[in-house]
Amino acid sequence: MQKAFIAFLLALPYVFLCFPQMYNRATPVLLGFPFFYWYQLGWVILTSSLLWVVYLQLRTE
Repeated sequence: MQKAFIAFLLALPYVFLCFPQMYNRATPVLLGFPFFYWYQLGWVILTSSLLWVVYLQLRTE
């Protein structure tokens, strides 16, 4: 995996969470949680997965 792609993966959560006006709304609701909350929680899970992929890739280089 190229270093530019790794940097791109690590920048995704930053870019998508930097602009709260994109996700500052209540609908759609998922399991009783407004979109604002579950969108951010989804990024926590996704970021953890991305960090794991980056770690595995950098460990093998």
